[in-house]
Amino acid sequence: MIAYVTVGADDIARAKRFYSAFLPALDYGLKEGPEGLSYALPVQAGQSPVQPDFYVKPTFNGQPASAGNGAMVAFEARNQKQVRDLHSAALAAGGFDEGQPGFRASYGPNFYVCYLRDPQGNKIALFSNDPNKPGKDG
Repeated sequence: MIAYVTVGADDIARAKRFYSAFLPALDYGLKEGPEGLSYALPVQAGQSPVQPDFYVKPTFNGQPASAGNGAMVAFEARNQKQVRDLHSAALAAGGFDEGQPGFRASYGPNFYVCYLRDPQGNKIALFSNDPNKPGKDG
């Protein structure tokens, strides 16, 4: 199981604006500190943490942050409408479009996804794979 994912950011305030535009809608809570942003899913009393956590941090070596070529982080949305809504929110919060919300037939009849770049250039996917809505865009 993946425990956490970290992306680098040179401008934490700008990154916070972007990620806070959609991660809270997916139930991620934010903890901020001098080391950056930590987004985590809520933990119910008596249960283990839900993983993975998602961190946005300055680089450890002090060099500029850069996006990985071929690297992407995907977050699952509840449905197609949420994918569209969060795509719009992320764009309004400083993100860049990498692929409009829609079906991608090569991934199956139910796979509805959009692709974004955060302000640093990291690639993010928001997707729904709801078998109750195959071939619909609604």
